[in-house]
Amino acid sequence: MDSPRRMLQQHGLRPKHAWGQNFLDDPAVLADIVRAARLGPDSVVVELGAGLGHLTAALLETGAKVVAVERDREMVAVLEGMKDPRLTVLAANAARLDLASVAGTRPLTLVGNLPYHLTSSILFEALEQHRDLTACVFTVQKEVAERVAAGEGTRAGGVLTVLLGVWFDASIVRTVPRAAFHPPPKVDSAVLLLEHRAVPRADLGDDAFFRKVVKAGFSQRRKTLSNALQSDRELGDAGRIRAALAEAGIEATRRAETLLVADFARLARALRQPPGRG
Repeated sequence: MDSPRRMLQQHGLRPKHAWGQNFLDDPAVLADIVRAARLGPDSVVVELGAGLGHLTAALLETGAKVVAVERDREMVAVLEGMKDPRLTVLAANAARLDLASVAGTRPLTLVGNLPYHLTSSILFEALEQHRDLTACVFTVQKEVAERVAAGEGTRAGGVLTVLLGVWFDASIVRTVPRAAFHPPPKVDSAVLLLEHRAVPRADLGDDAFFRKVVKAGFSQRRKTLSNALQSDRELGDAGRIRAALAEAGIEATRRAETLLVADFARLARALRQPPGRG
């Protein structure tokens, strides 16, 4: 395929900066993304934010069925010009999709060069629909990739590290310099691989309540858990929180980033129990 710059000129288009359009066409990076996705002729892959189709073309070369999702109607017209029987082009917002319905099957692989401003929304959406996924391969801001892949109980971890870590093994495939894009963004990127686990890292019980506890724990990173958890009044008063921490075997002076997924799961179960019951 032609370079993004030339394709845009040919179609009389310009990148929409407000939509975070930075087009990736570095052959080595595209090859690493496709390799990480582990696709074959029997695979079904949904590509989010397909843009001008450079990654789309690389995915199709594996023999997989590709559903290319793009909300920019001008880009949709470019993608439809590819005319491949294994390609379905869908004009839609990548952050709000029923993935299995779009793909027509499950499980599926999810890939995409994600706009920075939609990254968190799409990661949370992937988490909501994790049962339909075998893997996700996303190009995201390098800092985000490093946080998600930081691992349990590390200082660099955060909310997404823990929540995604319940159901996914996260790793960084490679870094991507800003020069690999047109136009180049202001920061470097990385290819993030999320591989779905056969079983979760811990028994969460109530998923929604677990997430509430994790988000409260990280809401004030410089504070101890006993103080940070009080940011959500639904979790109880200071005494209730100290009692739950003790029941879960977690020192009240610890900070959220030091906890493993299993620690948060025990804490959430303790906080859900009626006061006075063990």
